[in-house]
Amino acid sequence: MQRTRHPRSLPRRTAAFSAALVAASTLLSPMASAGERPSSRPRSSAQKPAGNDKSFAVYIGKNLTKNKRPFMGGFGHEPSSHWIDIVPRQSHPEGATIEVGATGEADMAGKLTKIPQARETARYITSNYSEFVGFPAPLTNGGLNEYGVAARDVWSDSRPELVESTRTPQTGPTYSDLSRIAMERAHSAREAVQIVGDLINKYGYTDYGGNSHMFADKNEGWVLIQLSGGKGLWAAERLGPDDVRVSYPGYINDFPTTGKDDADHMGSPNLLSVAEERGWWKKGQPFDLQKVYGTPFPGKPVAVGAKVDPADPAPYRNPPSLEAEFRRLAPVRLEDVMRIVRDPRWSDDRSGYGHVAELGSGGGNGEMGTLWTAVTASVTAPYIPFHVGDQEVPPEYRQHRYLTHNGSSKYLEPQFAEQEATEYATQTFKRLMYATCSRRDGYLATVTRALEGYEATLIDDLPGVERQAREAYDSGDPARAREVLTRASTKWASNGLKLGDHLLAERLEDLKADGGIRTPEVDKPAGTTANTQSLDMSLRGPVSSHDRMNCDQGGGWAEGGTLARKGHYGDPDDVPDYENAAAGTSGWWFALTGLAGLIAGGAVVLLARRRKA
Repeated sequence: MQRTRHPRSLPRRTAAFSAALVAASTLLSPMASAGERPSSRPRSSAQKPAGNDKSFAVYIGKNLTKNKRPFMGGFGHEPSSHWIDIVPRQSHPEGATIEVGATGEADMAGKLTKIPQARETARYITSNYSEFVGFPAPLTNGGLNEYGVAARDVWSDSRPELVESTRTPQTGPTYSDLSRIAMERAHSAREAVQIVGDLINKYGYTDYGGNSHMFADKNEGWVLIQLSGGKGLWAAERLGPDDVRVSYPGYINDFPTTGKDDADHMGSPNLLSVAEERGWWKKGQPFDLQKVYGTPFPGKPVAVGAKVDPADPAPYRNPPSLEAEFRRLAPVRLEDVMRIVRDPRWSDDRSGYGHVAELGSGGGNGEMGTLWTAVTASVTAPYIPFHVGDQEVPPEYRQHRYLTHNGSSKYLEPQFAEQEATEYATQTFKRLMYATCSRRDGYLATVTRALEGYEATLIDDLPGVERQAREAYDSGDPARAREVLTRASTKWASNGLKLGDHLLAERLEDLKADGGIRTPEVDKPAGTTANTQSLDMSLRGPVSSHDRMNCDQGGGWAEGGTLARKGHYGDPDDVPDYENAAAGTSGWWFALTGLAGLIAGGAVVLLARRRKA
């Protein structure tokens, strides 16, 4: 059922449009609005991005959820292009190999090698991206496969001594290789850990200073830590039905010292011996993996509902504090996890996408597994439910060259011309972020209400679509079922992009009416004659999350973070009429220009008559 008509939206657009017209004469004057523009802090010329707030993941066990299914959500942090891909199930010839590892350009230099490919690989949904220096694209942090296994990749810094002792060039799979292989091969979360652990044991691991993965299925979750140092060190811990775990960074505390795997733990054979050899642990003592092999959490602890110290360079990056907060959400709903991943405290310019998986949602049919996906940071992008059985992704949500490394230095391969010619959803929603977050106090609430209202309509419509698909599967017509799923996801994605275009147009109109587009206040090198608008647009630093473009209003939204907003989620009446508003605007503009033409024409006729007289 289509519920995107909002009777209040057209008058609001009319008011904004009128305000823009009233302000037009002052905007034409370069001096008029100069004093009205809020200032921004000038930037220095050197930049080294802070590494203390990268990828994010959250797991919530099924005993804490409303529908008794576990959830896993999160995002990656990469300044590169992002797109959605649905990789089909494939068979590979005997002896087929895959290339893994990094190149010498990586911060911790690597060497590309080849390892055997599985004879058959699974179907899965993922978000790909184009850039991590020295790591060949396309890169992935995980997704959801046809066996109901979800994966997330999250940073986890190893202690400096391990990083410094790593010999280069490194060989073996990278974090992205391991994420992709887990999606291709794992039938359960436990098996994903076993596959990744076996690969590290056999081929080693190419890292950038330490890393972690989170895997989950309908029964359980797992956190797996991969440690730097070139020793093939790794450890994994099971997450049960009563657990809430936040990886930000990934961590494990208490770990058994028997030296053997058990039902809740796995690890490399040398996990204890290396720590003992280096003098970091003694037999008979408790073994806290993070204290032995990791680093302290970058963010300070914060009480539930409290705001962080404004001087904290890594605010809210303390996983136990967030776990305590999210536990208060129980019984947790899908909407709660979507809001967690969207929270402005961490969903910002560095958040590349948003994933939320409701494990077991396919009812035993792997193709009906659903991954709610925001193509870029979900703070200003809608979640779209994509199914594993979807046969294609709309071209607007596929790869484009915006934010792709070296894309501007080469001509386009003609085979990609039509794909590149389409609107790029990632860029549209990035633009919406910049327009919204630049004046977050005035704009964020409107955008959030519209996105959540739109998602509420999808949540209402999804059961009907899945019922049709399930009936087709049950009747032995999988082709028909896949068509139903694909058509629905395509429509939802298309309408979501229309909504994004509408919200962006509104915000740009608001900016013009609210003093105009600001002139960048950045350092200008001595002797430079170019205007500041033409200088390098890169963020300079070193920087923290406070410095990046973000929508945090001092603890999330105006009323606070996810917990403060628990309860109501999404009112379809808050969704503007995005399908008709563009035509309405054109109609208003046509009417106004037509009226102006009639007035001008009448004046010409009157002047001509006077001259004739």
